Amino acid sequence: MAIFDDSALKPGVARREVFGWAMYDFANSGYTTVVLTAVFNVYFIGVVANGAGWGTLAWTLALSASNLLVLLLMPAIGAWADAHAAKRRLLMVATAACVATTAALALTGRGDLWLAVAAIVLSNFFYSVGESLTAAFLPELARHEAMGKVSGWGWSFGYFGGMLSLGLCLAYVLHAQAEGQAATSFVPVTMLITAAVYGAAALVTFALLKERAQPQRTAAPAASSAWAALAGSWKQAQPYTDFKRLLLCAVFYQAGIAVVIALAAVYADQAMQFSQSETMALVFVVNIAAAVGAFAFGYWQDRLGHKPALAITLLVWIAMVLIAALTESRPMFWLAATLAGLAMGSSQSGGRAMAGTLIPAARLAEFFGLWTFAVRLAAIIGPITYGLVTWLTNNNHRLAILATGSFFVIGLALLQRVNMQRGTAVGQEPQGR
Repeated sequence: MAIFDDSALKPGVARREVFGWAMYDFANSGYTTVVLTAVFNVYFIGVVANGAGWGTLAWTLALSASNLLVLLLMPAIGAWADAHAAKRRLLMVATAACVATTAALALTGRGDLWLAVAAIVLSNFFYSVGESLTAAFLPELARHEAMGKVSGWGWSFGYFGGMLSLGLCLAYVLHAQAEGQAATSFVPVTMLITAAVYGAAALVTFALLKERAQPQRTAAPAASSAWAALAGSWKQAQPYTDFKRLLLCAVFYQAGIAVVIALAAVYADQAMQFSQSETMALVFVVNIAAAVGAFAFGYWQDRLGHKPALAITLLVWIAMVLIAALTESRPMFWLAATLAGLAMGSSQSGGRAMAGTLIPAARLAEFFGLWTFAVRLAAIIGPITYGLVTWLTNNNHRLAILATGSFFVIGLALLQRVNMQRGTAVGQEPQGR
């Protein structure tokens, strides 16, 4: 554990605890890598939806329904977690539920549309709850000036976890294909592998990570209505202008990232004619690039500054979109995929760290609930836009990926309105505590 620098941690925080926290990113990344990015999305469109023209739109609608649930309920969950100092307990519940519903994806086959939709909606919901809750631990562990570095540790560990799950699944798929098995036989097994890795790795987190928070009776209580909780959290955020501006910026650039996560394999399959094993290998390389990007970027952004560092990653995203949309060359598409990996790890790590520097200490889970609201709103807008473009243009995936690029351009423009010095000062004032 020498990789973890004690100088980056708050007093009293042990390296083993940060390792436990980072292991949750390791645990849950297999879900996004295998289920959302590399395997089940293509299986859903080609097998569950029988290759119908509406398959891509149906996939994006299922993800959007799940993200709508997160958007509505996460602020209330976050507020309750703050009020009762229950982040760790809720994280355990969300993890168990995500593992179970991911395993349920193994039950789907050709034509099992509603079963697949139900399992995706629920598994992605519980994954998202866990993602938000684990992010809320970050400011309790890292010193303010090292938030980006520690966030990068988690993201880079996450991509290695994604590679472990994907590597095990790829090995099984290659074995199954060599024996002549169809996707209806080997894809369900990959869902069980993913669920098992998620559950096993998360045990390390729960063994090492502490609940450091104290009940915050001044925090907004869990509301009977998710909308009331959201309105209450937004009202509490009014003094934090730059945090709100970052939320708006995140809605746009995260919409573009959501498209890449949910539809990269679909694009490789439909526009570039990659096979299942080629697509999985491509995503494996993307994860290597993402791990390197997240880890290196964490150190770099603390020196350069969160805002300029995030701006650079958005420029990389724009370049990636242009290459992917305009090229018909496989080597150039591999270059675009590598750029996507570097930008994905760094931009998501950077956004989480940037939010952590602007959020007041007494409202970590509640305001990270707002952050999750923004990310999940993006995860509705981005994939739905892609799905609608393909549906309206007779499956023109190149035009759809070009439309995705506009989200990164808008996000870059909105980022310029965030004043980190002012926002950090406001977040540290006594009223924020």
